[in-house]
Amino acid sequence: MPVKRFSVACLMFLASPFVAAAQEADVAQETRLVIELNALEPSERGCRVTFVAANNLQGDLDRAAYELAFFNTEGLVSRLAVVDFLDLDRGRTKVRQFEFAGMDCADVGRILVNDLAECVGSDIETSSCMSSLTLDNKTSIPFGT
Repeated sequence: MPVKRFSVACLMFLASPFVAAAQEADVAQETRLVIELNALEPSERGCRVTFVAANNLQGDLDRAAYELAFFNTEGLVSRLAVVDFLDLDRGRTKVRQFEFAGMDCADVGRILVNDLAECVGSDIETSSCMSSLTLDNKTSIPFGT
């Protein structure tokens, strides 16, 4: 039975669409604004919520603020609040903490990024703060859009 041999050029030609798709996915991931819900912990005033934000967009952000909807464990909206991540330099990761007075962390059943409140920065289109947003979560509380 004859053995068929493929040249390296032929294999590269066949693999090129897959390599291109992987490179596009890497570029898309690199141009994201990533916000991670990192922790919820009781504080003297209520509930302290910790986020980790990484600006992988094309420019610096002078201000990035989002409206969050907090749902209780029964699925009802218990609070709307705007969290302002302030300045987020391109390529940097920052930790931001927010205190929510009178809120019991144990009563939080879900957090929703409801809307973009403000997005200002160099070489940044306002819509990119929402369209390029990727959410991550290190808690057991559902966090999403």
